[in-house]
Amino acid sequence: MPFAHRGNAMKPYIICHMVASIDGRTLTSRWRPEDAERRRQFESLHDRLGVDAWLIGRVSGQGYAKRDAYPTRYNQHYPREHWFARRGAAAYGVVLDPCGKIIWGRADIGGDPIVAVLTEQVSDAHLAGLREDLVSYLFAGKRELDLALMLDILNRELGIKRLEVNGGGITNGAFLRAGLVDEISLAIFPAIDGTKGSSSSFDSGEDEVGVSLRSVTLASSEVLECGAVWLRYRVQNDKLAERK
Repeated sequence: MPFAHRGNAMKPYIICHMVASIDGRTLTSRWRPEDAERRRQFESLHDRLGVDAWLIGRVSGQGYAKRDAYPTRYNQHYPREHWFARRGAAAYGVVLDPCGKIIWGRADIGGDPIVAVLTEQVSDAHLAGLREDLVSYLFAGKRELDLALMLDILNRELGIKRLEVNGGGITNGAFLRAGLVDEISLAIFPAIDGTKGSSSSFDSGEDEVGVSLRSVTLASSEVLECGAVWLRYRVQNDKLAERK
């Protein structure tokens, strides 16, 4: 997924919230021993973070889609302007979908209205489908997603002040490299993946620049009843990364 970034503008407080196995892997379906309670435990920690919105990438978002297809042709032209089906919600589910690939067939996830983050290359037919499903959308770039611009729009248009990033390693890594993460929340569970090359909390491509951080400071630690350890870190971004 292509990403761009610029100055921080009006940025919400960003918490990157993740779960990992003892060996640092994040694909929970591979963890052993299995534990059906992990999902509930994750949701409990989510509630304690007290955010206005949560964010996932396209691959994760695709798992929530309920519809097979939108019409491939549509005669009406839509200006590339933000469109919000609902304002004033207690929380929003924000999904990065730059090319408009997710066919939703629903307006919310767990009661949280969906906000699709698009680029201007998305077709009119896809925009018509989103409107039909009452899925809000915003544009954050012409051909690449500008994460800082997206955060500014979410703050200005929907009043989002605290955003929880639950992306896979690629999405999490993009936010970190852009100097946008204020806090890392990591719950390490008593399980092991053991698979070489399995996804981790932060990933990047070989041609992408590395992470530039000034400091990462432990703010709190807590042992949970399930045997997991919940760690929260304050992140101080390098000034050079913030100016990019």
